[in-house]
Amino acid sequence: MINTSPRRRHRVWSALAAVATVGLTATTALVLSSGTAQAASTLGASAAESGRYFGAAVAGNRLSEAGYANTLAAEFNSVVAENAMKWDATEPNPGQFNFSGGDQIVNWAQARNMKVRGHTLVWHAQQPGWVQNLTGQNLRNAMLNHIAGVANHYEGKVFAWDVVNEAFEWDGSRRQSNLQTQLGNGWIEEAFRAADAADPNARLCYNDYGTDAINSKSTAIYNMVRDFKARGVPIDCVGFQSHLASNENLSSYQANLQRFADLGVAVEITELDVGQGSGQAATYETVTRACMAVSRCTGITVWGVTDKYSWRDDNPLLFDGNYQKKPAYHSVLAALNNGNPGGGGDSGQLRGAGSNRCLDVPNQSTTNGTQLQIYDCWTGANQQWTYANGEISVYSGTTRKCLDASGGGTANGTAAIIWSCHGGANQRWNVNSNGSITNAASGLCLDVAGASTANGAKVQLWSCTGAANQRWSFV
Repeated sequence: MINTSPRRRHRVWSALAAVATVGLTATTALVLSSGTAQAASTLGASAAESGRYFGAAVAGNRLSEAGYANTLAAEFNSVVAENAMKWDATEPNPGQFNFSGGDQIVNWAQARNMKVRGHTLVWHAQQPGWVQNLTGQNLRNAMLNHIAGVANHYEGKVFAWDVVNEAFEWDGSRRQSNLQTQLGNGWIEEAFRAADAADPNARLCYNDYGTDAINSKSTAIYNMVRDFKARGVPIDCVGFQSHLASNENLSSYQANLQRFADLGVAVEITELDVGQGSGQAATYETVTRACMAVSRCTGITVWGVTDKYSWRDDNPLLFDGNYQKKPAYHSVLAALNNGNPGGGGDSGQLRGAGSNRCLDVPNQSTTNGTQLQIYDCWTGANQQWTYANGEISVYSGTTRKCLDASGGGTANGTAAIIWSCHGGANQRWNVNSNGSITNAASGLCLDVAGASTANGAKVQLWSCTGAANQRWSFV
């Protein structure tokens, strides 16, 4: 065991982070188990059953329209501001911030138990005029101050940020924006580090369009993310805008999502819309199925609620101008209802609420029967857990092991161990919204023995009490 590594950022978003839409019961939205999702009747409710979100981009001035607001509240469990959080809207003059538009959307969403994505901290477009003529260190300071001001303001209210938006060209080269030409290749990393410092609990994403296939652009971004992960740059997810045509070639879409997920980041569909045409419903379904098939695909956002307010003129959304459900809506809902459980940011360290230490395999052992403990959090593979399809596993490939109730025990004090994955009930787990992790066979909670907070304290199963030694969060 190495215990001298620096502490990682204090992520506290839960493994599943499921939130209820209006009318969605807590048990439906917040408790996941293996098996097929229930047949929910709204997009947000269905997504929540697998620990995901289904959101929409929102314009605050539309919230006073009954059809718009009612459809948004009934069907979605997440929102993102179309424009209200961009640089020109939030900092029209140097150091003078205006959060009124973003606050309106956040307050509206919070009143309805909806999640909020943040979009976007740094982008070459929609910069206020005073930024566009800055050079060198003046531009760098402006960027860093802007990130700090906006991310600090929304800390704890936004679960994820598009930190950097659209920084690559189609051929995989860097976009020659003022940010690139003035600040050089390191500016994206600088932005992520600044966002991490400003809001260490938010999920930090890179977001771009034209990355739906395995192509030059997506591969360049993949290489950047791989480099960032190798060097400890704080990046947590990649956003795929997915502005698509009805006949889009999506033959490599799922594989593309999966290769990014395999780097250890979440993937999110962030701005989905599909042009009208005979293939519209099928294209929406393909995208949704791809997300549901990738355990680290945390959710989908469509870029708008209704066709009549879309930025496109080809009726690309799920509701028509009269807020009627289109065939694409039904295709998406069916794909959500038939998808795999276990999505939703379900990977990383499992941090104990009582101890602030991580679920750990002692001495990086891969031996069946090794009892788990808590230990100071570090970056080793023996603290990297993945929750998918009811299993919580550590390591990968031939050494992959599952969290297991020793001997199939169902009594208090049963040791929590690692064992070769076999799909038995003693290796099936429910990750719950209150932070508890319960065994499918026994119903007992994953528990730190004696409520200890010390390094090396053993982990076991025990009757659920709701105490801090039984609460965990993916970090």
